[in-house]
Amino acid sequence: MAADYDVIIAGGGMSGLITAASIGHNSKQHARVLVVDRNNESEPGKKTHNGWTCGDATSKRSLDYLAEHAGIRYGPPELEHPVKGVYVYSPDRKSKVLFEGEGFLLNRKLVPRRQVTDAAKVGTEFMFSATAERLLSEDGRITGLAGRKADGSTYKLTAKLVIDATGSSSTLRRFIPVNCNIEKEIDPDDVVGTGRYILDFDPGREDTTFFDPDYCIIHLDQFIAPAGYAWVFAKGKAKVNIGLGVSKSGLDRRNRRFRLNDNLQTLIDKYVSDNPVIKNPRQPTGDEDSGNTKGNWQVPVRRHNDCMVANGFAIVGDAAWMPRPIDAGGISPAIYGGTILGSVTAGALEAGDTSEAGMWNYNTEYMKTHGYPMASFEVLRRYLQTVTNDQINYGMKHFLSEEDVQAITERKHPEFSRARLASPMMWFRVLSQFSLARGLRYTVEKSSTLVDINLSYPDSPKGFEEWRKRLQGELVETVEKFKPLDVAN
Repeated sequence: MAADYDVIIAGGGMSGLITAASIGHNSKQHARVLVVDRNNESEPGKKTHNGWTCGDATSKRSLDYLAEHAGIRYGPPELEHPVKGVYVYSPDRKSKVLFEGEGFLLNRKLVPRRQVTDAAKVGTEFMFSATAERLLSEDGRITGLAGRKADGSTYKLTAKLVIDATGSSSTLRRFIPVNCNIEKEIDPDDVVGTGRYILDFDPGREDTTFFDPDYCIIHLDQFIAPAGYAWVFAKGKAKVNIGLGVSKSGLDRRNRRFRLNDNLQTLIDKYVSDNPVIKNPRQPTGDEDSGNTKGNWQVPVRRHNDCMVANGFAIVGDAAWMPRPIDAGGISPAIYGGTILGSVTAGALEAGDTSEAGMWNYNTEYMKTHGYPMASFEVLRRYLQTVTNDQINYGMKHFLSEEDVQAITERKHPEFSRARLASPMMWFRVLSQFSLARGLRYTVEKSSTLVDINLSYPDSPKGFEEWRKRLQGELVETVEKFKPLDVAN
C-alpha cells in the first residue's frame, strides 16, 4: 500500500524545518513532506513554555552553507545583529582568544516563522498542536508515526522515512522499536543545564571585556560557570543575550568545595548583576521578544550520535546530540545537519531506498563536512573540567600561540606547541605548570587520533561496528584519565 507521506518530520524546530526545506529544494519528485509540531501555528519552533530559549548566535559560514546548498538566505528581521567574531576570555580577563569569525545574532522567535514559510514554498505540509508519541514499525523498519492532534484524537500516519527532530530527550530515539546502530541514551554528564536572559539595559562603565556591541563574549570561569562557560552576546548597542551553562556534577563539586548552595538561576542572576556595563537591565516588551526573554534548557555536549540512521528512520539536531561539545552551540550544527539530511533524503527517495544503507550517506557527509572534530572537542571539554582557574589563566597566557588561535578560528584543534618548545624561558614555564603542559599535549595527541578515526568513517553499515570499537576504545581511556575534580581557583 502507498504511504501517506514520503517523509514525516517530528519536530518543527530549527533542524526539522531546515530539513524540510532542504528536501523540497533538492527533490526532483516533489516529495510529500509533513512536519508535526507540538506548538500552535502562531508559535512554531517554540522549545519550552519559556520560549525559544537559545544563545541565538551562529556563524556567517554556516548561513552561507545554507544559502549555497538549500537556497535559503536570511536577512532582517530574523538576522537581528551582526558580530565580527567571538572572544573567549580567561578567568582573570587578562587573556583572550578570537575565534569563529563573522556571524549574527538571530531572533529565535521570528526565525521559525520564516522557516515555516521557506518549507511551505517547496510543498511541505504541517500538523500543528500535535504530539509525536511513538514510531510505527513492521518487519524491522520504521513505517510511520503515531500521536495526538489538538482536539485529543489520535492519528497514525505512514511514511517511507520518519525523521526525529524532537530534541535531546527524544522519546522516539529512546524507544526505537527496531534493531539499529543508533545510540538511544546519553550519559547525564554529557548534558549541561543552560539558561539566559534577553535584556535591554542602560550602558554603564565602558568595558569591552564585559560587553562589546561588535563581538560575542565567552567567559571561562570554574567558579561562575563550573564545567561550562558564561556568555555575553550583543544583540545591539544596549541589548544583550546573557547567560551561562553548567554541568550538574560540576556545579555540585563547586558548591561542595565552597560550601554554597547555588543553582543555575542564582548563578545567572549574579552574573548579570556583576556585569559593570549592564545597568538597569529589563526584559524587552516588544512583540519580537515577548514570551522569549527568560528561559533555561538542557543541551547535549558530546560528539553527535555515532550513527544517525536506521531502516526508515533518521535523527537530526539535538535529537542526534549535534551541539558542539566545547560551547554547546546548536544552531550551526542544525543548519549543516538539516541541510545534509534533506539532500540525502531527496536522493534516497528518488532511488527508492530509505533503508539504513540507502540513508548511510547522511552519516558520512555530516562527518566529513562538520562532525569530524566533535569527538576531539569532547576530549578538550573533559580536560577543561579538570583544570583550575589559575591553570586556565596560565595556559591561555603562555601556551597559546598564533597558530593555535588560527586553528581555533577554523574549528580545528589547537596544537599547544608552546607547551613543549625548548627555549629556556619556555621550559621554565612548562616545568612550573608541568601537569598542565602534559595534559595539553595528551589532549592534542588524543584529538589528532580521534580526527583520523572520524575521517575514516565507513562508507556503508558493513564497517560500522569495527569503526565504533576503535572510537570508543580511545574515548574510554580519556573518560578515565579526565575524571572531573573539585576545582575552581
